[in-house]
Amino acid sequence: MARLKDAYKEIVIPAMMEKFKYKNVNQVPRLEKIVVNMGVGDAKDNPKAIESAVKDLGIITGQKPVVTIAKKSVANFKLRAGMKIGCKVTLRGERMYEFADRFMNIALPRVRDFRGVPSNSFDGRGNYSVGVKEQLIFPEIVYDDIDTIRGMDVCFVTTAKTDEEAKELLDYMGMPLKKA
Repeated sequence: MARLKDAYKEIVIPAMMEKFKYKNVNQVPRLEKIVVNMGVGDAKDNPKAIESAVKDLGIITGQKPVVTIAKKSVANFKLRAGMKIGCKVTLRGERMYEFADRFMNIALPRVRDFRGVPSNSFDGRGNYSVGVKEQLIFPEIVYDDIDTIRGMDVCFVTTAKTDEEAKELLDYMGMPLKKA
């Protein structure tokens, strides 16, 4: 079992039940899924960029990404409907907890001048999104094998009803949130 999942069961559930006065263990918010999205803007000019992004995202998450396509044509961006523009992965279960553990404890501290992730990136429904500027913070990525530095969006989807509950959940799980 994943280390973060054990910590959730042993530490987070009792602490959340005490703080929010839940009557049932099933009322305690939990991580539902993690969505990792990588947009590739230069894919319209360079078709190999998508392959490279898919390879990098697959190495980082341990799961094969889905290539995303444009739904609408946008003339200003020289984009047509149906063009490949990025890739995404939805993580659930064991892989989700393993990725969350690696992201919080290994990857984020490797960010230059890191002082925590912003605590105001909640969406009002208990979900948290954070952007990463480069994929090099993950130790699985070999510096010599990448062609371009790409960023990604990581979205933590929780079952929390409010942002306050989600913030406490992620804080107990070890997310290095900045104190506002």
